[in-house]
Amino acid sequence: MRALVETVSVDGMPVRLHTMAPAGRRRDSLAPTIVLVHGIGMSHRSFARSQRVLSRTHRTIAVDLPGFGGLSPVGRRLEISELADVVMRAVRSRGVHESVLVGQSMGSQVVVAAALQHPDEVLAVVLVSPVVDDRHRSLAWLAVALGRDGLVEDARMNVVLLSDYFRSIRQYVRELRPMVRWPMLDAVAALRVPVLVVRGTRDPIARSEWAGRLTRAARDGALVELYGAHHVQEHQPAPFAELVDDFRRARSLEATR
Repeated sequence: MRALVETVSVDGMPVRLHTMAPAGRRRDSLAPTIVLVHGIGMSHRSFARSQRVLSRTHRTIAVDLPGFGGLSPVGRRLEISELADVVMRAVRSRGVHESVLVGQSMGSQVVVAAALQHPDEVLAVVLVSPVVDDRHRSLAWLAVALGRDGLVEDARMNVVLLSDYFRSIRQYVRELRPMVRWPMLDAVAALRVPVLVVRGTRDPIARSEWAGRLTRAARDGALVELYGAHHVQEHQPAPFAELVDDFRRARSLEATR
């Protein structure tokens, strides 16, 4: 299955969208669309395996944020709220008005901000390996944890990590401060949509205690741990896709009662 790749401009910033869906349905009204948002330094490739599985039954769009995935650096720092608005405007340009947002690492911050800013367009959010733990809010701690994660990621994921980081280094450095200081716990508590938190059992960055506190902060939260590291969605693509689908269906049924 090949993705439809389109680059759209939002306020002069390029955003690349990788759309995959059941055969012949990339441009129709399959709803809700599952939108996948990568973490800092990464690209759509951090969802390569899980997107293929999800797209067997859903229209999916994996986003390359401005300055990442080989896109030109923006030339300035983008706040999390700006990135969230960019994502929503980009997918809206492709006719998406009802979505489940899935964010990994820094992308989890982006999707929470998007749900707060565009509540009428977001049905639920899935936070994969969410950051930043408010009890470990320092670049030094994150750097050590990232190094530890590299020891438990598989070879393919480490190649993706290193190559994506190299391509995005200028924007990566600019986004570190907004990521570290963003109040994730308070933002999740303010959400009105269901929240699914997913973490890997071997993840040294999004630890179990932090994931539990985030889940409890949500009005309607659930936590699932799968075997794997920080990019658990790629370690366990089929179970992860099943989790997302079950979560979406369960919350849709509750909404109709």
